[in-house]
Amino acid sequence: MSPLSNRVLASVLFVCCGGPLVLAATLTPDPAGMGTHTQLGLLDCGFEFATGYPCATCGCTTAFAYAADGSLLQALLTQPFGAFLALGLAMMTLVAGWSACTNMPLAPIGRMLGNKRFILFGAVLLLAAWAYKAAIVATAG
Repeated sequence: MSPLSNRVLASVLFVCCGGPLVLAATLTPDPAGMGTHTQLGLLDCGFEFATGYPCATCGCTTAFAYAADGSLLQALLTQPFGAFLALGLAMMTLVAGWSACTNMPLAPIGRMLGNKRFILFGAVLLLAAWAYKAAIVATAG
């Protein structure tokens, strides 16, 4: 990859990874642990409406809002997958910004993110966080 291409890619990644965190910082986390996304004009969760249980990503926006405010423990308690995703995006924002400034290659990070084990770990984390969130909602209701 040419130096210019690497810097352009890094700049795009910087905006794409940092943008959701900046947006999350403008939101007020819903104390119920989910529903923060409605501040963006989005509808309530259809899965929860139909089943009475949260979907796999219920609470992720709330976790992002907590993480963006620096309340990492509250983000983790709200939705572990959302908290890890927010932290991952924060790290990628820093790496992409550094790469855009220094032309550090991004290929090794791309290989890591595309690794089957990394993807499997993410899927297991999502399912575990979904079970956790469902258990929290079931005990609260």
